Amino acid sequence: MTEPGTAGLRAVSAAVAALLLGGAAAGCGAGGGSGGGAPLTVFAAASLTEVFTDLGERFEEETGTPVDFNFAGSSDLALQIADGAPADVFASADTRTMDDVAGDGLAEGDPRVFARNELMIAVPQGNPAGVGGLEDLAGPGARVALCAAEVPCGAAARELLDAHGVEVSGASEEEDVKAALTRARLGEVDAALVYATDVRSAGDDVEGVPVDGAEEAANDYPIAVVKDAAAPEAAREWVDFVLSDEGQGALADAGFSPGGDS
Repeated sequence: MTEPGTAGLRAVSAAVAALLLGGAAAGCGAGGGSGGGAPLTVFAAASLTEVFTDLGERFEEETGTPVDFNFAGSSDLALQIADGAPADVFASADTRTMDDVAGDGLAEGDPRVFARNELMIAVPQGNPAGVGGLEDLAGPGARVALCAAEVPCGAAARELLDAHGVEVSGASEEEDVKAALTRARLGEVDAALVYATDVRSAGDDVEGVPVDGAEEAANDYPIAVVKDAAAPEAAREWVDFVLSDEGQGALADAGFSPGGDS
């Protein structure tokens, strides 16, 4: 997404992406070349970290192609792609951000929805503040973490809060869903509004409080091959793998719901 005043952020984002990918290609993780081929570079929403890392290991075993990941907020990844960061595949946590990328001619073909994710309240173990629902996030003195408004989880959170007529003042705004979750995990806030899959991935570090109507604000996750990808064939194989029965099974195990195209 390109907005007024984002020139500085776009420059920093591209620089960070280059550093991350350069380090990964130098021998970190799957990019070490154990499969014998050039690595595939996947830019993916932070909420996909655990399941895509798992799928990346399976993909390398099955195809011999190692996968390097850049996980971050979808809006930040979109800016990096717009600035020419080397990505083969983009997986966003919402259709709006993907539409911006595709609308700029940076996606090959039509993006495909591969998963769906709902919001949930994450609270520190034991729920010391006794949070029972969205209305408690507006209580006096409540310490709340939200994703920044431009990030998909932040946009969905505000849509959900508005639908319930809940106004949260003084909430911290985090760069992505993992950062918001960490605030709850460390007990720095009473609650964080994150994805249900992130609550699950945190295990016993946090507790989840279901939210009425969360399915109405759920996000569809689209995926697409990036135009002019350095490894287009491997990129298409990755998209097919994510949409395959094996990929969909891993996503379901991680708590995602099936997407409309899966």
